Amino acid sequence: MAVEVYLYFNGNCREAVEYYAQIFETEKPQFMAYGDNPPNPEYSLPEAAKNLIMHSRLNINGSNVMFSDVFPGSPFTVGNNIGLAYVSKDIDQVKQLFNKLQDGGSVKMELQETFWSKCYGNLRDKFGIEWQMSYESE
Repeated sequence: MAVEVYLYFNGNCREAVEYYAQIFETEKPQFMAYGDNPPNPEYSLPEAAKNLIMHSRLNINGSNVMFSDVFPGSPFTVGNNIGLAYVSKDIDQVKQLFNKLQDGGSVKMELQETFWSKCYGNLRDKFGIEWQMSYESE
């Protein structure tokens, strides 16, 4: 497993991924929109978010590059729209590293089960770096 880069966009993620797929001659990209999430009765998804891209990934010359639109209302600064994704098949390692990285930082989403991972969370470390920590089962 590797640390992978996550690029964030302000509503034009689909366009950017299709552009990069063409430029780097990758596989046809697949997209998961925020509206593709299973409905949550405790939270209604704003209409403006439904078609925005929550996740896409391209393999560019052997490296996975992941992409997402920022959620409506989230801060977005061109040039600072990069995060790191740590994906591991060792759930204990995900938990341990998450706990270490949150020291002096701020948790945006506690580690929890999601529909795509048994253990996922994200945070900003004390240096301002965005981390997505995810367990990937076999």
